[in-house]
Amino acid sequence: MTTLFSFLIMLLAIMFWMFRVVVALTDTLSIEFIIQPINLELEIILLFVTLVGIVFIIKRSLIGTLIYLISYCAYFGKDIYDCAAKMIEGQAVSVDYFSIIISAIGVLIAFLAFFDVALNNSKKGSTKDKKTDWFYTNKQYDRKFDDRADQNQYKIR
Repeated sequence: MTTLFSFLIMLLAIMFWMFRVVVALTDTLSIEFIIQPINLELEIILLFVTLVGIVFIIKRSLIGTLIYLISYCAYFGKDIYDCAAKMIEGQAVSVDYFSIIISAIGVLIAFLAFFDVALNNSKKGSTKDKKTDWFYTNKQYDRKFDDRADQNQYKIR
């Protein structure tokens, strides 16, 4: 995490993941909730994929973030398409409107995380600094400095 934007994206992804855990739990326990999972088995698989994706986003891995994006677009994209088709036909109810908003938020977070990792200029890279590494990695200089220190034994009279 190098910037505030990256931190906020990660925070949103974690909060959305916790929301999806609550949705899956309420469906499993047969508790009424305004959002129902599209497919409970796929929802549980997606929750585990999301955990791995969050770790990859933290590590700034482009491949892991791409997997996170593809899984969210495949899962929530179908729901967005189905709800949009219902809206166009005029058969949508308020639950469908809320469902399309939640699905759009999930896809948006995945896109933001992917573009943050892909376009961020301050990725974790090499920690070598050519201006100072010659001094700190120069063993010959260290030996010469140690030899001088050993020869400077002053006598006190």
